[in-house]
Amino acid sequence: MQNKSKTKKREAVVAKQLAEELGVSISTISRAFSPHAVIAPETRERVLRRAEALGYHPNPFARSLITRKTSIVGIVVSDITNPFYPEVLTGLTEALQDIELNVMLFTSTGTQTSDDAVSLALRYQPDILIVLAATVSSKAATQATQAGTNMIFFNRYVPDAPAFTVTCDNVLGGREVADFLIDSGHRQLAFVSGLPDATTNRDRWKGFSERCAERGQANPLKEEAGCFAHDAGFAATQRLMSCQPRPDAIFCANDLLALGALNAVRKMGLRTPEDVSIIGFDDISMASWSSHALTTYRQPVPKMISTTVDLVRRITAGSLQDTTPVCIAGDLVVRGTVRKADE
Repeated sequence: MQNKSKTKKREAVVAKQLAEELGVSISTISRAFSPHAVIAPETRERVLRRAEALGYHPNPFARSLITRKTSIVGIVVSDITNPFYPEVLTGLTEALQDIELNVMLFTSTGTQTSDDAVSLALRYQPDILIVLAATVSSKAATQATQAGTNMIFFNRYVPDAPAFTVTCDNVLGGREVADFLIDSGHRQLAFVSGLPDATTNRDRWKGFSERCAERGQANPLKEEAGCFAHDAGFAATQRLMSCQPRPDAIFCANDLLALGALNAVRKMGLRTPEDVSIIGFDDISMASWSSHALTTYRQPVPKMISTTVDLVRRITAGSLQDTTPVCIAGDLVVRGTVRKADE
């Protein structure tokens, strides 16, 4: 018979034990671990030093019973395969953890809708819910409000929803792309549309088409890809390039569509930018690869993240009620897929 191990799992030190050893109250222990709580500096230092020696870590769920706040920020995302959003998630998660918030990720895939993901997230009673790359109904936003959870839409918005919003100025981006292409000598302009009901898609088309009309280039071609994916961009571009007259410039609603467009053009034996210019939107890391060198409209991700985290700070502090949308301008990144005016 094998001998049973005599080693025992070390029991976790609880706040009560730490408080008794130091001769302070449990609430003092809690305040010592809260950066913004009022507590004498020498007391905080004594608590933290002894806690480290004993291996004590505060239990966020136990703390929530006292503060009535979970310190949880839920993040709902539906388009996790788009490289833009993992890049955003990394920066956003790090920034939220830096201010001692717990991050939980919820995805809507397959048969589960974004509203379903919101309902699931609300079971954990997050203080704040951030929605990325998801089309959430106003009903779901209202459900969050009724549950006492503030909702922030990141790069999305729902008209008339009781929520905060931080987006890139997608209308402005579409307008600047139109100006850039027209100023570069293009006259047969086209747009590859992504997910039809996405506000990003609608606003980029709105800015682009309206500016084309203002510049005397009315009615640019529009081809529905149906989603923000490489293969969808490939197929949509093949259809566009079979039109007569053939477009000499294609603006894609995001970079994945634009990368699909680049490959479609090459597959058809054509050249970019000599035969057709292609421009994307987002500036994902792949856009800068030498094999792509994609001209694109860069979303101001660092500023969008810092603005979102500032909103989180102010919401949790109870100092923010105004839900006026925050809209931040991006900038054009010129690489090798748009021909110059003199070419």
